[in-house]
Amino acid sequence: MVTITVETPDGRTHELDCQSGAVLRDVLLDAGLSPHSSLAVANCGGRGLCATCGVRLETPPDADHWHDRLADRFGYPRLSCQIRVEDGMTVRIPEKRIWGRRE
Repeated sequence: MVTITVETPDGRTHELDCQSGAVLRDVLLDAGLSPHSSLAVANCGGRGLCATCGVRLETPPDADHWHDRLADRFGYPRLSCQIRVEDGMTVRIPEKRIWGRRE
């Protein structure tokens, strides 16, 4: 078991215990901390296609997925569905905005 720290958009901090090597997206969803935008219909189910599960990592691991490599290169949020949990990981779920939406 490993412990990760998760910071949510509302400013709360959560300590989560999970198996080392688990998929970060699954760990967040199991804890009730969705990494997705409010467009749940655009959720690809963890295949790295929709880019709605982006998170920021204090110390990001090396990127394995093509989208994750581009995100890492240009400083965009990393896909939680493509990241394996490591001990001591600090994750920030950024506030998600929907382009073109009117307030």
